[in-house]
Amino acid sequence: MVIPHQCVYFEDRYARSQVLHPLELRSAAAYSDLARAGFRRTGDDLYRPRCQSCEACIPTRVAVERFRWGRRFRRVLKRNADLVVHAERATPDCEGLDLYARYICGRHTDGGMYPPSPGQLHSMLRADWAGTFLLNVRLDGRLVASAVTDTLEDGLAAVYTYFDPDLAGRSLGVFAILQQVEECRRRGLPYLYLGFWIAELRKMRYKIEYQPAQLLIDGRWREIRRAEPAGTDA
Repeated sequence: MVIPHQCVYFEDRYARSQVLHPLELRSAAAYSDLARAGFRRTGDDLYRPRCQSCEACIPTRVAVERFRWGRRFRRVLKRNADLVVHAERATPDCEGLDLYARYICGRHTDGGMYPPSPGQLHSMLRADWAGTFLLNVRLDGRLVASAVTDTLEDGLAAVYTYFDPDLAGRSLGVFAILQQVEECRRRGLPYLYLGFWIAELRKMRYKIEYQPAQLLIDGRWREIRRAEPAGTDA
């Protein structure tokens, strides 16, 4: 079914999302098929944009086996060599609730998730058919970042990452994606699905910096290549 709504990315636009009907089957296999077709998960819903006059949101994934560890990414890994990363089971009472609230209050007070609530994080973790787990990052035993990650037949899907806003200099958002790439490699999975790339929004452009990036255009995954970005590591 198609649902019209206010666009969450552009205040002056209305959007239309194709959403899997609540009565349709949700399973790991169905989720994997839909992810390959450009769908994204939010809570129990699977959706993809179907706007009539806008094609700004383009599904994006990383080809893991040929991932390019450029100088920027090597710097981020070196900067965070003292961190410990573990894949852990996602539970509604996870230890990241306080960290999530601090992240939203520190980084996204102008977004739709402010003010934060435990229910927001719970909705990311409750889909038992999504194979959801957390890539938890710790500094001296203290949780400093957590990447909510789903398991697909041909890859992992990055759902949401939150981190300690006081550690912005560590580029923990970048670090988390690099760890998801490594987790794909450890599991023998070829792709990391990153959601939608939006060229018009600076905060969404970063997704094609993880090369080689593939974009779903006209129903086909097409690989794009670009030079190593000269931007910041934040």
